[in-house]
Amino acid sequence: MKTEVIEKDDQYVLNHCTKYLARESRDARHDFGQYPPGDDRAAICEAWRFPVVDAHWDGVSAASSYPYNDVTFVHDGRRTTPSSVAVLGTFGPLHSPVPLRPLAFAGEPTGFWAVTVRVPKGQVHTYKFAVDGAYVLDPVNPQRAVLDNGEPWSRFFTDACTVPLSFSRAERDLLGRLVRHLLPFRLDENRRFIRGVYESLDRAGRDEEFPLAYQLDDEVGTVNYIDKLIARQEQHNADDYHTCLKIIGEILRSRFGGLDPETAPPEMFADLYRQMETEKVDGWDYSRYGSPRYFLLLLRRHAMTGAFVHPKHGGNSGAAGWMYLESRFRDARDATLFDWRRALESPLGHNTDYRG
Repeated sequence: MKTEVIEKDDQYVLNHCTKYLARESRDARHDFGQYPPGDDRAAICEAWRFPVVDAHWDGVSAASSYPYNDVTFVHDGRRTTPSSVAVLGTFGPLHSPVPLRPLAFAGEPTGFWAVTVRVPKGQVHTYKFAVDGAYVLDPVNPQRAVLDNGEPWSRFFTDACTVPLSFSRAERDLLGRLVRHLLPFRLDENRRFIRGVYESLDRAGRDEEFPLAYQLDDEVGTVNYIDKLIARQEQHNADDYHTCLKIIGEILRSRFGGLDPETAPPEMFADLYRQMETEKVDGWDYSRYGSPRYFLLLLRRHAMTGAFVHPKHGGNSGAAGWMYLESRFRDARDATLFDWRRALESPLGHNTDYRG
């Protein structure tokens, strides 16, 4: 598997990284609980943006470009001034590190090094930097993965990734039930619409209409969206989810005679939500998590965002959430008031200016 390097000018890379990396303050202003004490990443604004995962353009068409991302690895060498930097990862041959090049601005060296490679969407990869021959973790990227041999590597994932990263199978199943009762698709009429969007097409039609989408469910990919959100942008909320899902699972099992919460009736979830709203939940262990209402509001925000977000973020699978809005909001002539396809590139939409 050969690594395809994409040429990006220095201005492109600097535009994507200096806003976050070029700050002089070393105060831990960006630690919301996701970093251990003394971690340098706590001083970096939105460190989760690295490596930079961007849309790919092959110069031919949006349709042929859509299956790929451009992933830009950036190394900040202003303090150590390395003589060589390379990146080694599962996105290419592990025996062939890809060299980074130094970046300049107005003819002067910046201390930053970078390289951009093309990576298919829907994938998860691990990598390390080789700085003057020594292999090190990416000191900026908060994502880490520990391999079977116990060795930590930096990690990234590309758009529309459906590989579970943050939650166990049991947590995902319970989370699916929880968000299902927060979304408008829980009503039978709306559930039939969501199912019909996907099942009305043959296999070829599905590949054309829903590129990179998996089988639609009642949550239209919302659980997958939350999984990716917690893996990257909102790692600081990971403990909230792990703790509260465990507490909620225990409560539902006790109320449902020890049976799996996955099979609990909808009324039980409705009762639970009403109690969480009032901060008075029978059986809630407040010593482990003090505010069930806070978690409910967090879950609602994530669930609604995931249902209607751009599909590249892992939710709104196959743009089914947008199709739902398109069908529901009509004018007097029965034309849609939510023509989302006008704003998106092929193959999801028909805009020729937008490239994702």
